[in-house]
Amino acid sequence: MADIDTFDLLSKLTAEGCSLGELITIASELAQAGKPQVADQAYKIWARFNPEHPQLCVALFNRSVLQSALGDNAGAAASLEQAITLNPDFMPAYVNLGGLQERAGLGELAIATWELGANRSASINGMAVSYAFTCLKQIARLLGDLHQPARAEMALQRAADIDPHAMDVIGQLVATRLSQCKWPVLAPSERVSRETLLRGVNPLSIAAYTDDPMLLLAAANTLIEREVKATPEQVRADRRDAPIDLTGRRLRIGYISSDLRDHAVGYLMAELFEVHDKKKVEVFAYYCGPESSDGLNTRIRAAVEHFIDIRPMSDDEAAQRIVDDGIDILIDVNGHTRDARTAVFARRPAPILVNWLGYPGTMGSDFHHYIIADPWIIPPEMEHYYSEAVRRIPCYQPNDRRRYVQEGCPTRAEAGLPEDGFVFCCFNGVQKITPHVFDRWMQILKRTPGSVLWLLDSNPEANARLRDSAEAKGVDRTRIVFAPKLQNAYHLARYRLADLFLDTTPYGAHTTASDALWMAVPVLTWSGRSFASRVCGSLVRSAGQPEMVVDSGEAYVEKAVEIGADREKARALRATLEANRDSCVLFNMDLLADSLETLYGEMVAEYRAGGRPNPDLTNLDVYMNVGLELDQDQREMQAVEDYEGLYRQALARRHKLRSIPADNRIWTPDARRTAI
Repeated sequence: MADIDTFDLLSKLTAEGCSLGELITIASELAQAGKPQVADQAYKIWARFNPEHPQLCVALFNRSVLQSALGDNAGAAASLEQAITLNPDFMPAYVNLGGLQERAGLGELAIATWELGANRSASINGMAVSYAFTCLKQIARLLGDLHQPARAEMALQRAADIDPHAMDVIGQLVATRLSQCKWPVLAPSERVSRETLLRGVNPLSIAAYTDDPMLLLAAANTLIEREVKATPEQVRADRRDAPIDLTGRRLRIGYISSDLRDHAVGYLMAELFEVHDKKKVEVFAYYCGPESSDGLNTRIRAAVEHFIDIRPMSDDEAAQRIVDDGIDILIDVNGHTRDARTAVFARRPAPILVNWLGYPGTMGSDFHHYIIADPWIIPPEMEHYYSEAVRRIPCYQPNDRRRYVQEGCPTRAEAGLPEDGFVFCCFNGVQKITPHVFDRWMQILKRTPGSVLWLLDSNPEANARLRDSAEAKGVDRTRIVFAPKLQNAYHLARYRLADLFLDTTPYGAHTTASDALWMAVPVLTWSGRSFASRVCGSLVRSAGQPEMVVDSGEAYVEKAVEIGADREKARALRATLEANRDSCVLFNMDLLADSLETLYGEMVAEYRAGGRPNPDLTNLDVYMNVGLELDQDQREMQAVEDYEGLYRQALARRHKLRSIPADNRIWTPDARRTAI
């Protein structure tokens, strides 16, 4: 076929009875022979001579794929439009046409095309339903990117009703409700139960939903088992158990992250890369995020010795590159977050694999050996909530002392704030606001006359819902003020207008807390049991204000009201932060870098001594089922005093608990093996 001349090709395609199958064979052979343009012409000629063929739409679809590959997107779109005109029930054409329209910047047209496809009901069969499902997923994805969560939720709900077992759809559906402050977050439907919803939620969303660290461990393990696959052949045995010989060389540390750019993690890590001791460690950054050349990305590229873009690489290729680089310790700076490359870690391309910073919680995998925390985030009595071995540095979170803050500051009037009223603020993502948190905020406003609550602008649906909720609780809706999103330097500058930062729970402030403390705005937080609920407490304590970390919801309200009624107290807290900024642990990046480097050395020493941790995930499926059964909507788990007792009772009801360990704990791997 590669040597066929034009005349022979024309004769074959115009001959009476040339079937669609023969055409597809001819075109495929031409394309494989490096002649896609000729293959395109083959489809064009055949279509011209077979205008009444009942499957002409298939030929047009195939031609559109070739046209798109050749860069003729307009021609590809025209072919698909013709296919749909000929056969409005030809579902694949809707999927691909919408994709072409999206790439052309015609987002709303793409959504309309996918809507047409999703609404075709003339011939419902297995494949048609599958294509309708795909159209709905595409609609939801694009609307999510366009920050239109209400419309995205409708598409996701329809997709979930089609396939209640599509866990990625379920996870997005719940996350979308979180982003709109739609309470209760878990809203069952006729086809989707509450248990199915919770089972499909990404652990990152669970961290915002409830303070239940055992459920978080089990859910993380469930996600790993469901989505992260690595065959024995894919596991890089040549580095998994390789000896670490540092004779004549430095320790090789690799950081994998999609967020080494204009992102919260990028802001946190930029200076760390600059202060790492190049005499001790050789730093490799493996980037897996969106294409970026912003200021932070450029700065990080300049700071590390090796910056490798693994976006175009498959998981196997990325793992092999890490093997070839001879990495000793590989740091997962994504965890269970967007654009993560967890499957690369599953291939075990380095002897030591570590979970740090990008995801506030345990990975629940059998291949992450360590998690890096600090004494407050994971105290010894809470280590059993983590699959990894816990290692600690003085303060878990790095910071950037070089962050640029715009000179000057808007006036309160310009920001829509009262000139003399007390300004409570919270610039956390709206998905972190729970009904319990919001209720406490309203109590604080009621007891602090003239005060306002300054929140970060999110989306119109969430803003309106929060103001409606305030009004329903007897608080004037105008006392909720929204700050429009600004470039970070300007956002930092306006922090000066706030008097007190009110943290959320169970998923508290992380980067936002560091920003507030850097700008000398005191932060009030209530630490729970889970990782995400304790980070803010660590930061506040590391900034020198442990008294701002309370131990109950009631204490949180009382402390906020006390400070809100005493401006001098608020000013004194601010003055302490300003005085401590250059000396406190929170902003001591030299200490953090040195602590990490020492910790890395200790991990290597443990490895050499045969002491590398081996995660034990025994019976986590049972604990997952218990967590699913507990009523997490009405009960604020963080306020439950006997948390372990709650699980113990649930296990007993399931007739699984044969004995309780002598120390009355049910959480350790040994206890999980023997007690269930």
